[in-house]
Amino acid sequence: MRDESDGSSEDLTHTDEEGNVQMVDVGAKPDTARRAVAAGEIHLSRSTVEAIRTDAVEKGDVLATARVGAVQAVKHTWETVPMCHQIPITNVDTAFDVRDDRVVLEVAVETTGKTGCEMEALEGVTTGLNVVWDMVKAAEKDADGQYPGTRIEAVRVVTKEKRELP
Repeated sequence: MRDESDGSSEDLTHTDEEGNVQMVDVGAKPDTARRAVAAGEIHLSRSTVEAIRTDAVEKGDVLATARVGAVQAVKHTWETVPMCHQIPITNVDTAFDVRDDRVVLEVAVETTGKTGCEMEALEGVTTGLNVVWDMVKAAEKDADGQYPGTRIEAVRVVTKEKRELP
């Protein structure tokens, strides 16, 4: 990350002047209540979406399995994002919106600590959507075993909040 200064390597927070990677020291920061919401979507065939709606996917309940995957990913973000701090997760909410040609997933993460939880929300969304893909991949394959219409997109941070503790 760079600030608005001259762009020198001194301004980088995750590398030093020799190029060594380091975690940012947040020890002196006060604890605050934080919340982040991320969202994304997976585009699927209409027949696959209908199978999800009617719980007719051979592997089982797609959304329940994706919800577990999303929560698990949130809790393990620090293990997969190299310079991410391990933070105390106080709450995770997942919301699926099953539309005609896609499933939209929104993940909200809350914590009380010294650093935000945007990466955890993003990890929850991407893993949750990957689980959906895994659960429906047999239905999504074409005759050549490819996924011509299946895609995950629009993954983003919707909101992030930080407030002082009482």
